[in-house]
Amino acid sequence: MKNIHSYWAYLVLVILIFTVANAIISLAQKKKFTDKDLRLGLFTLIVSHIQLLIGLAWYFMSPWYKALKADASAVMKESTARLLAVEHPTVMILAIVLITIGWSKHKKKTTDTDKFKTFAVFYGLALLLILSRIPWSNWF
Repeated sequence: MKNIHSYWAYLVLVILIFTVANAIISLAQKKKFTDKDLRLGLFTLIVSHIQLLIGLAWYFMSPWYKALKADASAVMKESTARLLAVEHPTVMILAIVLITIGWSKHKKKTTDTDKFKTFAVFYGLALLLILSRIPWSNWF
């Protein structure tokens, strides 16, 4: 489960970076919001939600969750354990919430600029949160 979660994360990152870059570039060039942009945002939403489900399943099986249940104060004192047991799951859930909000808000926008701006802001903030709490030492 951990391997699936780790490999799927690469896919999420690539798609999220591409979606944010597409929104920023399209916003700067004042492009029309097309079906391609809609599908890209939707695909990002779906892939990130699948990652959330995989991550939650892994989390409740992980040694970090068991350690947190056994001795929360010890986990909170050690930065690596705290990252994996508390910070990573919490921040990733917040990032998925931002992606979901961005998807919902973009549907209510009537102009192409507003749609791209919504994706750029919400998906971009989610990307920053995700990058801030990836356990990089476990990735490479």
